[in-house]
Amino acid sequence: MTTLDDVLTLQKTSNVLYPPTIDGPSTQSKIETATASSGTLSIGLYNSTTSSTVYAYITGLAIDNSNALFLLESDGQTAYYPSNPSSDGCALSADCAIALGAPGTTRTVTIPCIAGGRIWFCVGSTLTFLLNPSTSGPGLVEPSVSNTSDPNYHLSWDFCEFTYNSSQLYTNISYVDFVCLPISLTLTSTTGSTQHVAGLPSNGLDTICSNLIAQNASDGAGWDQLVITNNGTNLRALSPSNGIVFNSNLFSTYWNSYIDAVWTKYISTPLVIDTQTSWGTFSAYTSNDRTSLTFTNLGSFPKPSSTDIFGANSGAFAPQATNTDQLLNIGARLDAAFNRSTLLIDTDQPNNEVVSSYYGNSVTNHYARIVHAANLDGRGYCFPYDDVTPDGGVDQSGFVSDGSPASLLVTVGGGNAYARREVKMQEEGRVMKRSLGWEEDVKAPVVVEDERERDLEKGIPLKLANESASREEPRRLKLPPVMERWLGPQLAKLQASPFYMQRVAPLIALISQLLMSLVSLSIRTVVSRVFIVVLFLLFYFLGLLPHGSNGETQQRVLDSMVLGSGDGTVLLQGSS
Repeated sequence: MTTLDDVLTLQKTSNVLYPPTIDGPSTQSKIETATASSGTLSIGLYNSTTSSTVYAYITGLAIDNSNALFLLESDGQTAYYPSNPSSDGCALSADCAIALGAPGTTRTVTIPCIAGGRIWFCVGSTLTFLLNPSTSGPGLVEPSVSNTSDPNYHLSWDFCEFTYNSSQLYTNISYVDFVCLPISLTLTSTTGSTQHVAGLPSNGLDTICSNLIAQNASDGAGWDQLVITNNGTNLRALSPSNGIVFNSNLFSTYWNSYIDAVWTKYISTPLVIDTQTSWGTFSAYTSNDRTSLTFTNLGSFPKPSSTDIFGANSGAFAPQATNTDQLLNIGARLDAAFNRSTLLIDTDQPNNEVVSSYYGNSVTNHYARIVHAANLDGRGYCFPYDDVTPDGGVDQSGFVSDGSPASLLVTVGGGNAYARREVKMQEEGRVMKRSLGWEEDVKAPVVVEDERERDLEKGIPLKLANESASREEPRRLKLPPVMERWLGPQLAKLQASPFYMQRVAPLIALISQLLMSLVSLSIRTVVSRVFIVVLFLLFYFLGLLPHGSNGETQQRVLDSMVLGSGDGTVLLQGSS
């Protein structure tokens, strides 16, 4: 017998989504009490890549149809409920590849209430989904990044996760398994309010891969093994958990020194965990035999392995026989503190934590650190409990949610990462500003909009947020993709140097301003100004010609010339 929670957990570990045998609500997502939804939701799928061959897929369990396996057909409107196949690996009987169209276009689709939902994107090809039989109905075999024989393994694809039920829409950008395509989210409520997760820029994957390689060069821990390439191009960056799937020895002793230091710290000092629920707080000390952290009258956590810390579902953080819910809650907060390396600087978890102190130790989840840093607003689900947040703290998991959603925009490609923009309008001599929602924004050419004129809302990069508002950051030089891979890191170092800031950047700005001024001139203006210059030069030089033989200047000779008709009639005569 399996519940909805059981099958959603299985989906994350086996890449197969089965219907549950027991109907009931899910606790997997962050569900809040809110008004009921309308039962369907409009989703805009915006192609911000440079490719016209981009496909989307929407999968999940249909809540209003007994949690049956659901896929959306290629028309973006028709629900497809597969039949239970007779054997493993059967093909879908319906076309579920939703073509997004050319870059800059939006495909609008409609979905019912769904649990365990995913919106998949693939650039350059369609994806292959298969069906397996089960007693509760067909199971969907989803694409996998940890199985080299998977037909989708060498393709460029990614997904975001969502739950849409009668309480709310909850969706987030997921990096728990890997990073590939930039995805951003914009959720608009029926009241007109907007929530936004900016996601990665278009070159985000290359940035992450180069930084993983640089981190490995620094500590030799094996971070470079998380970079997967195809024909010399970065294909994806794996999470540490999936990296361990390919190499069981990867990071095997990585956390040992840090764990030992944590166990030593809490021999005499209590570790306080706030469950952020009615259970309140619990305190723990290192056990007398120095093998575990013991919460009085509740349970203990043995020293975790690297697999336990990165995956959060095995060993020390697996469900326990007694006080299961409380220990899972505490384990989530303990695991988040391990990944962020805050246990040696903060004895009160998670409420004393601040984002600026995350990943400060040399032993930390550098994959999460690097991925967060690459995102435009620093947000994205990088490990299983990345949604652990201090009360009133800053969310790190990259989610949007609303009890009364009107529409959701999901952007793939990284080129339209902001929720809305400010547009200046002239009206009777006054300059006004109007905020465009995404429905209007996606119709405007992206290249026309100056990034500095956008309403960044929650999409302000962390670097910009920490700088003085009066100082504008120099624009980064753009390189072709082929050159970016090799010259990008060196160019980044140059642009971070005082020489670039003080010398090169102002020169580039000056040249750019001159070119923009020239381009902004109309053809009529250019022709008229050239004509005036030519006339000026003509009269100037005519007035400076040598004197004539009779003492008159050449100009006077010209003035005294008589233009006449053929019979000698004078038409024009100069003065004497």
